[in-house]
Amino acid sequence: MNAIEIVAELMSAAVSTAPKTRGLDYVETKIVRGEELGKLAQAVEDFPRTPRTAYFQNNAQDIRSCGTLLLVGLKSSPPNGLDCGACGFPDCKSMAKHGKVDGNFQGPVCMFRLLDMGIALGSAVKTASMHNIYNRIMYSAGVAARRMGLVDWDVAMGVPLAIGAKNIFFDRK
Repeated sequence: MNAIEIVAELMSAAVSTAPKTRGLDYVETKIVRGEELGKLAQAVEDFPRTPRTAYFQNNAQDIRSCGTLLLVGLKSSPPNGLDCGACGFPDCKSMAKHGKVDGNFQGPVCMFRLLDMGIALGSAVKTASMHNIYNRIMYSAGVAARRMGLVDWDVAMGVPLAIGAKNIFFDRK
């Protein structure tokens, strides 16, 4: 196992131990490497081009250049029962009855579950940074992973990892 793969495992542990609402964990991880990583890069590149997704081409190249990618997402994330209304429904029961609508992601999703995922992503990228591994949170990788069936989660983000003299994820042309 090389340094990037070790750090990806540590990042996955950081996601698991990140604090979660009411102590309930619905955040999932998957480490992508090798041939699967190449297929993911192709899925990002093949995503329909619009002015809003033009950057996906750069992301596809970055994914091809990275050593490993960590996917972080929510598979099954029921409402937390606090009836806060942040999801757009008057209460959690209404949201649960609504059913899922599929798009780039599948929702509605409880805002607290998304906060849990965001905190977990922050813990993961902090772990990578502590080990001097370049990384970047990518919406495009999560959407492509869902579309190609790499994960069956409602929401996903990808975090590619790289080592080098320059950070490939922020040296954009």
